[in-house]
Amino acid sequence: MMRAMAVIGTGLIGTSVALAASRQGVVVYLSDRNPSAARTAAALGAGLTQTPAERVDLAVLAVPPSQVGTVLTEVQKRELAVSYTDVASVKAGPEQVALAQAPDPSRYIGGHPLAGREQSGPLAARAELFRDRPWALTPSPMTSNATFNRALELVALCGAVPVVTQSQAHDDAVALTSHVPHLLASLMAARLRDAPAEMSRLAGNGLRDVTRIAGGDSRLWGDILQSNAGAVVGVVKRVHEDLTRLVAALDQLAERGGEDRDDGLRTMMELLDRGVAGLAEIPGRRVGGGGRAVRVTVRDRPGELPRLLGVVADFGVVPEDATVDADEAGALTVDFTVPPGAADRMVAELRADGWEAVRPNGIGPYFREMARKEDGIPSEAVSK
Repeated sequence: MMRAMAVIGTGLIGTSVALAASRQGVVVYLSDRNPSAARTAAALGAGLTQTPAERVDLAVLAVPPSQVGTVLTEVQKRELAVSYTDVASVKAGPEQVALAQAPDPSRYIGGHPLAGREQSGPLAARAELFRDRPWALTPSPMTSNATFNRALELVALCGAVPVVTQSQAHDDAVALTSHVPHLLASLMAARLRDAPAEMSRLAGNGLRDVTRIAGGDSRLWGDILQSNAGAVVGVVKRVHEDLTRLVAALDQLAERGGEDRDDGLRTMMELLDRGVAGLAEIPGRRVGGGGRAVRVTVRDRPGELPRLLGVVADFGVVPEDATVDADEAGALTVDFTVPPGAADRMVAELRADGWEAVRPNGIGPYFREMARKEDGIPSEAVSK
């Protein structure tokens, strides 16, 4: 059981870790190159600013990615803790430095809580910041079982969910899910700097949503992006390819009466539809509007539509995820937007329950197998 911990770096993440651990009865020792930040965190109840008299169970390095290796080497030489972890958002580089320079790499494990806020500094910290959020752990081949278990205990103290992965796999993932989104938010926000002042009066939720994360500490983000530049540039190049196609499509649409307007519209709609489909891949994110994945025909009987909505609720589908069309005979066709992993299963189970359900854009392997079993025909005869 963890009794004492050291947190080095008392910004948003470090102070939030310290607050969560302190509330669980762990004695936390705080330090920061900026003494005012450490004193502020202590005043919030995150811990003590004094130096521990003996080794603590775990030291948490809440410093930028480029500094993790250097700080780890220094504190291991001082025997500050039994085990060490960090909370930087890049993992491969710090792991390489730890393996090459740290006195005892077996006592280090990489970590990254996937949580944050637009604000920075200790005053923005929250003890509940990590509750139910993923916390990546990236043990190296040398990480000891004891160190791994202490990191798991830290994750539990903070109420987070551990996700064990390799350091490079982590960096590739966050390049797409965190680092490039921050870059794009910053680029969009930068467009506002030279825009006429009156444009800000028309700022709606779309602009606010897109630029929400652009206000992060530029020095910290510069460190993060340069530390993960290899993975980030791959994602940016693919975005650049899409933007190049979009620019060409918009040029075609901007030419009134141009012969290529239809091609431009098709390209633009394809890019928009890909966005709708991609949004469905985000866990817990509902997708409204387009992206029709499952189509159900509703008989012209009283109570049929409410009964259908009750059935599809078991798949996490709500009325806002549906669009309805009616033919001249009064029959209703309902299109549901469903996460790709659930669409085939939903169609199969609806059909088994007597509903007329199809995938309008083709059917997947699960449904093909169900159709084969229902109809008693060979797999190769089912439409692909």
